[in-house]
Amino acid sequence: MNIKFFYDKVKFRVKGAGEIKTFLGEVIADEKKSPGDLNFIFTGDEHLLSINQEFLKHSCFTDVIAFDNSINNIVSGEVYISVEALRRNAKLYNVRLSEELIRVMIHGTLHLCGFMDKDDKSKNIMFKRQEQLVRKFAKRKGDGL
Repeated sequence: MNIKFFYDKVKFRVKGAGEIKTFLGEVIADEKKSPGDLNFIFTGDEHLLSINQEFLKHSCFTDVIAFDNSINNIVSGEVYISVEALRRNAKLYNVRLSEELIRVMIHGTLHLCGFMDKDDKSKNIMFKRQEQLVRKFAKRKGDGL
């Protein structure tokens, strides 16, 4: 398992990185896959918007974008996360930043595992699994994140 974090011009650092990496490896294993090379890139809204426009042809802000480089059952890819969106969403949904962080990291990882959120049915399946995993991580931490 090779999970790395990169920071693109943001004043933000992941706390408890080792624990999060271990958990994400378990998420992948739970989906009957093996972790390969995963890169999480923390950046700002504008950079994520430019990625969204260039690669996905969407002209909207988002919190997370995943690029899947998986081969067979080896999960690999890049997950871009907007730190600004993390902060906004944490405030909007009245959750700790640490909870929103694990939520979007799980979301990106689930995309790399093959989950989709293009239509209501797939969105509901993915959301249910995502929230189940957020609760599992919170329970493990014992502090509700």
